[in-house]
Amino acid sequence: MQQNHTAFGLRQRRTGGKRPAMTSGRVLPLQKVHNFRDYGDYPIVGGGRLRGGLLYRSAQHAGATGEDLAAIGSLGLATVIDFRGDEERRRFPCPRPENFAAEVLFHDGETGQLPPHLQAELAGLDAAGMRAAMAELYREFPFRRSLVGVMRIYLDALANRDGASLVHCLAGKDRTGMAVAVFHRLVGLHPDDVMEDYLLTNSVGDQDARIAAGAPSIRERYGEMSDGAMRVIMRVAPEYLENAFAAIDERFGSIDRFAEEQLGVDLARRDALKARYVTA
Repeated sequence: MQQNHTAFGLRQRRTGGKRPAMTSGRVLPLQKVHNFRDYGDYPIVGGGRLRGGLLYRSAQHAGATGEDLAAIGSLGLATVIDFRGDEERRRFPCPRPENFAAEVLFHDGETGQLPPHLQAELAGLDAAGMRAAMAELYREFPFRRSLVGVMRIYLDALANRDGASLVHCLAGKDRTGMAVAVFHRLVGLHPDDVMEDYLLTNSVGDQDARIAAGAPSIRERYGEMSDGAMRVIMRVAPEYLENAFAAIDERFGSIDRFAEEQLGVDLARRDALKARYVTA
């Protein structure tokens, strides 16, 4: 599979304008774009701090209002990494702010497909069954070929591209959540802070609106499911991320070896990430 990108507008940085106010220091309150937040500004183990105002994550922007787009445009994004698969990008194109100059990176293929056995049973699961299924799914997430491909694009972009970036998928919680957690581990966040950022999905913004926004596409893809199961699939839980990292340790022995062998992030690339995003 090959890296693909689409450029919108001229490659120039936005220079004027007032940045929108973040709530609680890191959440950008938007109307129809959910889970939009800064995943920088965390302490680094051993000293230093991850820079704020450069690293953003969110759900997709298909339903963005004009006000949402203006707020996103004022961030001066240089790069957008889209973790959605081919079909999701086709069905839910993301509108862009006026004079949008960021380059959008993605990977060919379907990054959101479930293993056949899970896809067949998903619609019939209750809330408890759905949580168990999601926990199982995370054990294979780090090794899914299409996801590995876009994670390599994501980490390469962070190491080599100047300016602010945004990473997103459909709901901004699973594919995006795992990728951000891997980045956080590689630059030296404490595991508690890695988990804190991951779990913010469950508490920021209008949760009912966020779940309602994602429910139609999930039901269309996987069939009818109970409201309880839908709420589970639209949230995250600690054991999901714990399972992903446990599977990495079982297969590779450490996050460092996984990053080097699976994602192409050797010691030099990790140093580049730290040099770009960690301040004293």
